[in-house]
Amino acid sequence: MAASKHVKRAAIAGGTIALMTAAARKRGYKLGPNTVVRCKQGHLFTTMWIPGASIKSIRLGTSRFQRCPVGHHWALVKPVKEQDLTDDDRAIAQQTRDVRVP
Repeated sequence: MAASKHVKRAAIAGGTIALMTAAARKRGYKLGPNTVVRCKQGHLFTTMWIPGASIKSIRLGTSRFQRCPVGHHWALVKPVKEQDLTDDDRAIAQQTRDVRVP
């Protein structure tokens, strides 16, 4: 009986994460292993952004507190909508990728 309770909770958590991901993508955010983000100081870089999971950052709602590899500082970062990025922005972000593992 306890195992089925855990399975049910896991299914609810997985469903919630799937809904969050779908909603974010519908609003124009490309989430995943190469998500373009902007720190509070305006630096652009790519990082791994998996809804409901964070290994090297602290989740704070729609933002995360993590190390900015461009400015070499700790900052709040947020994903940038695909439609808000210019070709130059994408190129700048691709030049600096966050580390994949902590």
